[in-house]
Amino acid sequence: MASTIPDPHPGPPGAPAAPPTADRPGRIEAHGIDHVPDAERHGHPRELFSVWAAANVNYLSLILGGALVLMGLSLWQALAVIVVGNLFWLLTGLLATSGPAAGAPSEVITRAMYGVIGNRVNNAIGGWLVSVCYFALNLAAAATAAFALVEKAGITADTPVKAAVIVVIAALTLAISVYGHALIIRLYLPITLALAGAFTVVAFAVLRHADLAYAPETRLGGADLWAVLLAGSTLIASGPLSYTTSADFSRYLPRAASRRAIAGWTALGAFLPSVVVCSLGAFAVTAVDMTDPQNALQEILPGWFVPVFLLALVLGTIAINALTAYSAGLALQAVGLRVRRSVSVLVDGAVAVALTLYGLLVSDFLDTVSNALQVIVVLIGPLMAVYATDIVLRRCRYDGPALSDETPGSPFWYTAGVNRAGALALVTGVTAAALCVNTLYTGPIAAALDGLDLSLPVGMGVSATLYALLMHDDPTLLAARAAA
Repeated sequence: MASTIPDPHPGPPGAPAAPPTADRPGRIEAHGIDHVPDAERHGHPRELFSVWAAANVNYLSLILGGALVLMGLSLWQALAVIVVGNLFWLLTGLLATSGPAAGAPSEVITRAMYGVIGNRVNNAIGGWLVSVCYFALNLAAAATAAFALVEKAGITADTPVKAAVIVVIAALTLAISVYGHALIIRLYLPITLALAGAFTVVAFAVLRHADLAYAPETRLGGADLWAVLLAGSTLIASGPLSYTTSADFSRYLPRAASRRAIAGWTALGAFLPSVVVCSLGAFAVTAVDMTDPQNALQEILPGWFVPVFLLALVLGTIAINALTAYSAGLALQAVGLRVRRSVSVLVDGAVAVALTLYGLLVSDFLDTVSNALQVIVVLIGPLMAVYATDIVLRRCRYDGPALSDETPGSPFWYTAGVNRAGALALVTGVTAAALCVNTLYTGPIAAALDGLDLSLPVGMGVSATLYALLMHDDPTLLAARAAA
């Protein structure tokens, strides 16, 4: 059912369905974190399928699928974990429904959860910092594939060439992010088709060599098996849980667009390719040494196809990083940086490129970032839980213009700019998750349970429950329900 909160700046009757001037593929997107009025809404929820599909046919998914088998699971146990972990894309789909309801990106909608000032802290850490780190790691992965491609072209990949390759990949990525929403919608369908074609060839090669009866020499059982199953599910779920920004790409849809369709096309677009590509990684472990996936897979691919495979790895990473940079730019604006979205995206890109150059060419900094992201699930799980719970409690009713008001008179100013319910629910959930985690360090609860990592269900469950209890009589929540 569509939101009944009125837009104070409605478009004229019969507003055109075609993209307005503010959102065309050949123009730099005009909107940032400001409210998108009804007159500028356009498109269909099915467009979201290719946006999320293109971003999830990637190298990282191959690695994660292979990692599950390397952790000691049998092939079929790994496949089950892949399906379970990727079901968390349903939450990403749910969050996407808030975009058309508010006509605003996730970075603004979360003011309803944390308050105007509290949300700046949320965007600085849970939005901008995490996004830039992911951008740097993905850029490093794409660069490694591009280095191999350069070598195959007969060019020595020395330090200047590597630096140039990194800058070129980043420039292509940022060009998509700067032009923004309309270009993403236009480009990602052909990118999805190209990547699907490339990975179809990979699938034939992998399945031709895979051992479908593969089982590890030492079978896990009892507590050890449950510990690995939970750890594997958390590893796979960390992908969808990191996308608390799905409203960024749905906010231009008409207010009356079907919520079920928005959630469904978003979740399905990410779920299908993630399951397929992760599964290919799991199958590949039974045929080649996936501790070095890029080179190992070249052993079973047709020789003519290897350059195409490397290009596909680069293209897939560009697709996922363009979304990451786009959302990071919005997060930087939401933190309080008063610049246009295109400028904030370039700032994010410059930081990520600097981190990548330093990490690949100077030190092991990217290893440090990667290790830090292994424990980031203690944050992103509760963040996702609070956001999803808020959508359910408000019945997906959001007052976009009110959310854009950053003054103390805003209904979302709460107390001193902070919604204590959201802040307390998040901090408590993160603390509970940290006590249960078993990755780079072992929390006391995990240690007491012989290494069983319950950080994901505990962190999300505590945050969701506490937030629902603390928000039961909130005026903004009651107003949203009254508008239903």
